[in-house]
Amino acid sequence: MENITTINIIGTALFAIAILHTFSTKYFEHLAHTHKKFSGILHLLGEVEIVFGFWAMVLVVFMFVLEGSSSAVGYVDSRNFTEPMFVFVIMVIAATKPILESSEKIVVLMSKLIPIKTEVGMFFLLLSFVPLLGSFITEPAAMTLAALLLGRLYYSNKLSDKFKYLTLGVLFVNISIGGTLTPYAAPPVLMVAGTWNWDILFMMENFGWRSAIAVLINASALTFFYKKELSQINFKAQTKKGVPFALTVTHLLFLLGVVIFAHHPAVFMALFLFFLGITTAYKHYQSELILKEALLVAFFLAGLVVIGGVQQWWLQPVLVSMSDNAVYFGATILTAFTDNAALTYLGSLVDGLSEPFKISLVAGAVTGGGLTVIANAPNPAGISILKKYFNEKAVSPLGLLLGALIPTLVTIILFRVI
Repeated sequence: MENITTINIIGTALFAIAILHTFSTKYFEHLAHTHKKFSGILHLLGEVEIVFGFWAMVLVVFMFVLEGSSSAVGYVDSRNFTEPMFVFVIMVIAATKPILESSEKIVVLMSKLIPIKTEVGMFFLLLSFVPLLGSFITEPAAMTLAALLLGRLYYSNKLSDKFKYLTLGVLFVNISIGGTLTPYAAPPVLMVAGTWNWDILFMMENFGWRSAIAVLINASALTFFYKKELSQINFKAQTKKGVPFALTVTHLLFLLGVVIFAHHPAVFMALFLFFLGITTAYKHYQSELILKEALLVAFFLAGLVVIGGVQQWWLQPVLVSMSDNAVYFGATILTAFTDNAALTYLGSLVDGLSEPFKISLVAGAVTGGGLTVIANAPNPAGISILKKYFNEKAVSPLGLLLGALIPTLVTIILFRVI
């Protein structure tokens, strides 16, 4: 075990406080509505995307005071912020009108092949096909598309709170496991695939088919039990200004380019800046870009990178002390309290791990990826898009946890029992 420093202790204490803060954001939003004098600061503290960035800033201040500016700046410079930057870019591009409309058309066409009402069939596809599509366009992109379409087509209707939370839970779990058909789309897989030489055939054999079955069961069960409520929804015909086919293809090419160069921030940021020029030139074919929402999500993930970087002293020994079976359930539980990509990354630093241990670690990390907002990198994106449809525009962490329990149990059965 590495030497435990004062900053390690402070960082872990702040990490625990940040976790408690994420579970309290709905309470802060309630206070903001009842205490108008302090509504500004209370609204700020009630934004779940602010939490880890805020406490990461506090950690860096402690570093400045205790270790000096060079140590604090050196630590921040040593962090890898590629993932937050990538999520920011992919969210903005995936949420543009040309991509959103083309995705909706594909889902509508597929829903017509299912012998049920279109509104019911589309709901099923948004919770099954789109999460599995995340294995190819990446999980953050799949989350953005699914959340935007679910919000506009379903959450904007008068659905019960219970149904909203169950849908959110299924969406988060299915996104977390739906990206495991390939070695590059799910953040916790991406962290280890290169080091452990996992290719697409390995992923399909050990993860993909199990994940696909779990995704279909979760989406089918929720659709079946709430088919009556879904059948009462009727999509309103909308007059849309058609987007030129060439512009849609251009947007898709930018999306593809960002996915291909996901490990190279200088390249995908250059593509993004070029993309912003295109959207400005063809502004009349665009809806407003979700720059604010995407920046908040990136801030959340960047804060998690900073404050999570001083957790290795206790997380890694805990993980490597477990058996293959124990590490699966341990990772599932720990993922609820820390980013699942951080867990698998710590595992990749250890030499001599057995193949069953590696598989169990990653399987546990993706299994627990829907339990909390911090469990999986795309979750803050989903919260950012859908929270406006909940009471006081805040998602209850307990509601999300309860909504994700059953689909998580289904996933556990597929990964550990079958």
